[in-house]
Amino acid sequence: MTQFDEGMAHGMERLRSKTTVQEILEVATGFEESARNFYRDLIPKVSKQIRYLVEELADEEQAHFDLFASLAQRTDIADQVKIEIERTASDSKFSDCLHLPNLGEQPDDQAVLQYAMGREHAAMQHYGELAETAPAGPIRELFQYLASEETKHKLELEKIYYATIHRGGGV
Repeated sequence: MTQFDEGMAHGMERLRSKTTVQEILEVATGFEESARNFYRDLIPKVSKQIRYLVEELADEEQAHFDLFASLAQRTDIADQVKIEIERTASDSKFSDCLHLPNLGEQPDDQAVLQYAMGREHAAMQHYGELAETAPAGPIRELFQYLASEETKHKLELEKIYYATIHRGGGV
């Protein structure tokens, strides 16, 4: 391999390791949309014990989807969404969450809660890492806000999981 070839290979690798904020927002929009649809479809299938929770999760994902949709319409941040930032270590795990499990027609409360906790954890990590790598300003603040939101959701789900599964009590 010549020095030129090595330079080209290194340059291509660097390009693959970067993404634009616009691409991140598009993936995040798909992530939130798939979660919203997943939870909405689950509502009539889950036990009454956690139905309210699945409804809340669907509403939260809708709010995040709406946030991303409104950002896509804003012309005042057009330059910022073109900025390239490093792909995060959690990027592929986050993208994997777009593939939804089939929990069947009568999903087990434990399986629903475990999936929801895993999804919130992936989002929390991803948005947190993006907040660390995004340039200072509104985009970083957006990712900080989202990381905080997902952290709250995950902690709440963990409390409910513990109460429901480990103590066998009501939610």
